[in-house]
Amino acid sequence: MSTLLIFLGAGIGGVARYWLSNGVYFFLGRNFPYGTLIVNISGCFLMGLLFIILQERFNGIAPQLRSFLLIGTLGGYTTFSSFSMETLNLFENGDWLSAALNILLTVILCMVATWFGVIGGRNL
Repeated sequence: MSTLLIFLGAGIGGVARYWLSNGVYFFLGRNFPYGTLIVNISGCFLMGLLFIILQERFNGIAPQLRSFLLIGTLGGYTTFSSFSMETLNLFENGDWLSAALNILLTVILCMVATWFGVIGGRNL
């Protein structure tokens, strides 16, 4: 059941991301990735808010609903929110080195992987 709810949430999140980012690009243009930036910022805010509400305020809530909202919907909306929540947890637990390493590795390795993907795609 959890897998189905995550699947449905991811679809909802993906469509919301598409609508919001295109709406932002309509108003602000495409000369800077404003749409992606707004999606990532709003997704991170929602991840922090919902994580605390579901974990601390309503900790008796069904795990399937948490999976639907946090993993499915926000995961489909932006995975940057998961990265941000995990990194913040490392900071809050005093593991500054792991948090900094996660930031550094995520940004650098994802950029390198994207670059290799572009090179691979162009050479097919």
